[in-house]
Amino acid sequence: MPSKPKIPKQKGEGTVSRFSPPGPLRQIGFYQLLVGARKLWLIDALADALRELDQNQIKKELTQYVPGDVQQILAGAKIRDEYVFPVPLVLQAKPSLIGYYRLLLAPQKSFYDGATGMALFKSMEKTGSATAVQITKLPEFCAAMAVPLSELVRQIPNISDRDIRELPLLTFGSQLQGANNTLIGKKAMEDVFLVISEIVDKYTVKRDSNKLGIINSAKRRVLITLSHDPDVRIEEQVEGGVQQTLAIEVKGGTDVSNAHNRAGEAEKSHVKAKRAGYPEFWTIISTKGLNLGKLKAGSPTTNHWFDIADVLSRSGPGYESFKNRLVKAVGIPAK
Repeated sequence: MPSKPKIPKQKGEGTVSRFSPPGPLRQIGFYQLLVGARKLWLIDALADALRELDQNQIKKELTQYVPGDVQQILAGAKIRDEYVFPVPLVLQAKPSLIGYYRLLLAPQKSFYDGATGMALFKSMEKTGSATAVQITKLPEFCAAMAVPLSELVRQIPNISDRDIRELPLLTFGSQLQGANNTLIGKKAMEDVFLVISEIVDKYTVKRDSNKLGIINSAKRRVLITLSHDPDVRIEEQVEGGVQQTLAIEVKGGTDVSNAHNRAGEAEKSHVKAKRAGYPEFWTIISTKGLNLGKLKAGSPTTNHWFDIADVLSRSGPGYESFKNRLVKAVGIPAK
């Protein structure tokens, strides 16, 4: 009678597995950036913008840029033309969607290369706003984009809605793959700054890539600056100078075992900000699966903690708490 095969013991039953797959930390970090991208450059952001616009006007503009044969291909595949081709109306309404159409073609480095002439529009993707010069150039931009995008449609056999949804993700993934942890952390900071700019948009009177100027309900000017130590600082202009209001630290790491160290890094920055006169300190960090008590021990100066995935996705209790506290901090009404 043949002997029964021996079943190897599972890890934790007295043996050590010889297999050691990579941990999920990089992917969790990518996820944090992905949820932010969905609201800025991916198809979710486009769908949100389209719901607020005049569909007849969009169709009228599309006829100027989409060749007839390409319209037929997209109609046969049941793909809306505006999911492939930009028009001025859409980009003016949500300037960050430059990134959506860019992702259909190329990563940032090659798209905004000096030889392409597209560098003029890079700040629209980065800041979510458009200058007067950029707005006047949007028809020319859309006409130029129509050429390679038409070839994209023609050259993909049996193009489908799934193709259009997934191509930008491939480009976005390769873009993240080429970034090291420092760059990913910087990207998380920039994305949080964009979330802030959306919340205070109605009251913003001046804007550039790393600074917002708003007029609050008391008619005072508030400055919101993307910087370093702290990552985001909020100050109010008063008679005789500037009054520090709030210091925000952004920590995009995801290693649960290292969360206490990240909180410690935030603490160092907050201590510096406290010496500089800031009275309030917030930390945006991955809180999922963590003991908040341990985070608080790492940064006792932090007044409020917010989950970074919630903030970047513009949803969940972390985002709602962040939004409500932010409008109070800068002195504007809640939406």
